[in-house]
Amino acid sequence: MPRGRPTGSQNKDKPVRDALRMEAALAAEGKECTAPKGSLRHAARQLLIRASEETAAFREVGDRLDGKPAQAIVGDDQFDAIRHVHEVRRTIVRQQNRSTDD
Repeated sequence: MPRGRPTGSQNKDKPVRDALRMEAALAAEGKECTAPKGSLRHAARQLLIRASEETAAFREVGDRLDGKPAQAIVGDDQFDAIRHVHEVRRTIVRQQNRSTDD
């Protein structure tokens, strides 16, 4: 029996993303925001308006809708990139013979 969320389904608890999508759809149709001031949808519309003028706001909208891009792990002038090394050692330990004096 399968468990959890079906493959390909969207996360349900993303109210900011949902508000942005609703307001973007209304804006694309040329409709005004009908949400009351101070609501999440009103804030989403304001962010969309700012995104047309500011790079930071545009990046925020993109991150909310598409997800943040994966960050590359790279080195710099002083250190190499992070490298993960697996090492398996097999150590054979032999018991030493002890002589006992009785």
